[in-house]
Amino acid sequence: MTSEVGEGLRVEALGAHHDRSGFESGVEPLDRYFRTQASQDARKNMAAPFVLVLPEGTIAGYYTLSSTSVQLAELPEQTVRKLPRYPLVPATLLGRLAVDRRQQGKGHGRFLLADALWRASRSEIASFAVIVDAKDDSARRFYERESFLPLPDQPIKLFRPMADIRKLFE
Repeated sequence: MTSEVGEGLRVEALGAHHDRSGFESGVEPLDRYFRTQASQDARKNMAAPFVLVLPEGTIAGYYTLSSTSVQLAELPEQTVRKLPRYPLVPATLLGRLAVDRRQQGKGHGRFLLADALWRASRSEIASFAVIVDAKDDSARRFYERESFLPLPDQPIKLFRPMADIRKLFE
């Protein structure tokens, strides 16, 4: 499925026709993953990579989604009170999100995040929240500005409840 964006931008599932060789976000682990591992993860159903494509076909950014779970004990007490007492609750992992350094500062990161949340909210698979592991303090602040909440004992691991995400798209 492809999401159309203004100005001829589109988000689509990563395919063999996408040239990833020139992608450079400035974060080497994210760049290396995208160039060498993302298509393998897609083929093996380990992650679903999506790319933001510019009108001329250049990749401006990407993100990955996969299923995960979070231990109930990791969540804030006020959240736990509202949940069944299962040891693990299902979640969607936003595993990676990166924007090419030549495209940074144009709102593409926020757009990719919104697209990821939209896709996660439309899934027919049960998911309590979207989980992210921020790579650094800058990434953590980005997610916090987008209403993600830190897990009490893991401040760089954040979550946003799916009920909250669904309200965004009503």
